[in-house]
Amino acid sequence: MSGQFLANFVQVLGTILYFALIARVLLSWVNLGPGNPLVAIVHQITEPILAPIRGVMPKLGMLDFSPMVAMILVFLVQKVLISLFT
Repeated sequence: MSGQFLANFVQVLGTILYFALIARVLLSWVNLGPGNPLVAIVHQITEPILAPIRGVMPKLGMLDFSPMVAMILVFLVQKVLISLFT
């Protein structure tokens, strides 16, 4: 496989994850039931990333900073992988 193809794939995947995390945050502000298909899809995409972060981060009251940490990690991993493939 071409390095440029892999770099583009990582770019697209990182962008999808980034927007899924933003959607997760926005959906947490709106009370849609867990049976909603959009909520279910966003949770399936983001929970494997957020659950380990929540396990490591201390609780800060009702605030959940794990999506912010996940966005930073996705960005950093994306940049490192793209630099390796190009």
